[in-house]
Amino acid sequence: MRISLTIVAIATLFGLQSSLDLEAARESPFPDSGKGYFTFYLDNDLFAGRDQNYTNGVRLSWISENRRIEDLGSIQRFLRQLSGDPDSFAVFRNVTGFRDPENIAYNFGFSITQLMFTPEDSIPTSQPFGQRRYAGWLGLGFSLHVKDGYILNSIEVAVGTTGPNSLAEKAQDFVHDVRGIQKFNGWADQIPNELTLDLSFVQKRRAGFVEADHGDFSMDGITEWGARLGSFQTAAHLGGFFRLGYNLPPDFSDPRLSSTAYSHRYFQGASEYNGPWSIYCFFGATAQGVLHDATLDGPLFRNFETGNTREPFRRELFSGFGIRFSAIEFSYVHSWRSREFKTQRERSSFGSVAVRYRWH
Repeated sequence: MRISLTIVAIATLFGLQSSLDLEAARESPFPDSGKGYFTFYLDNDLFAGRDQNYTNGVRLSWISENRRIEDLGSIQRFLRQLSGDPDSFAVFRNVTGFRDPENIAYNFGFSITQLMFTPEDSIPTSQPFGQRRYAGWLGLGFSLHVKDGYILNSIEVAVGTTGPNSLAEKAQDFVHDVRGIQKFNGWADQIPNELTLDLSFVQKRRAGFVEADHGDFSMDGITEWGARLGSFQTAAHLGGFFRLGYNLPPDFSDPRLSSTAYSHRYFQGASEYNGPWSIYCFFGATAQGVLHDATLDGPLFRNFETGNTREPFRRELFSGFGIRFSAIEFSYVHSWRSREFKTQRERSSFGSVAVRYRWH
């Protein structure tokens, strides 16, 4: 029931925003009613035939098409100071600045994300020893994306909660009831409630060394690095992914549910859609260093023993495919992630689905 109310609330936010005039929209942190992309993301380990560790993730995101500076919402205007554009802090201009600062475009976005973690054994009514602690997180994100023809900088601030307030237990019970699957019985031992605040920065660059065109068939890709600082997670990563296919869409649709997962045209001046449909495959890898993870270390400001010892480094490989017809795109990717805590028996394996619709 609460899941349905959450979805209704999201739809209401979009509906209310569409009724606001332009001046009001400029002062609002929420998306406007103009052109943009709406994407639904789903991670689940049942795609790999198991229900354990990182077991489920859901994300709804909206991101605008290119906007003027004066169209940015109030939170996005604050985030602009970290964007690397000509009016941001000098240190960000020097480290993350653009190759073509006179040709910059802006996008802004809104997201809601729920993550869920469980042990391997569902039967015990208390936390199984040595297995991953029951944990959930629910977060609301506001983002700004600044780009030229070669670089995309994405900044997102996320306010969220761990514990029962994340509704992870209720969401899992609802899905298991619908599918007739055995419920997990130890949620009473989940990580407790705590408000979280996180700031993420990711820079993506065109991987020109892999770009190639052979008629309607082409290949492209990006490299990326980023960092997240917050009470839910503090980490840094490095990686990239590459696409190969027919009529590659100009907007990259990476279906992985990351902290800045949005589908849009990554670079300013990208080509238009080439034909009514596309089909492509992609593959990539990331490496991550983690200083804090509330799902493994416990809440930052509360004394709670999870029974887990976090691995400081993680590696991930992924591959998948995408299909686009007109303004609708579907993609699937399968990920293989290294162990995230010391007593984890096996590497994680899970599938990710993304469905995107483009308003135009």
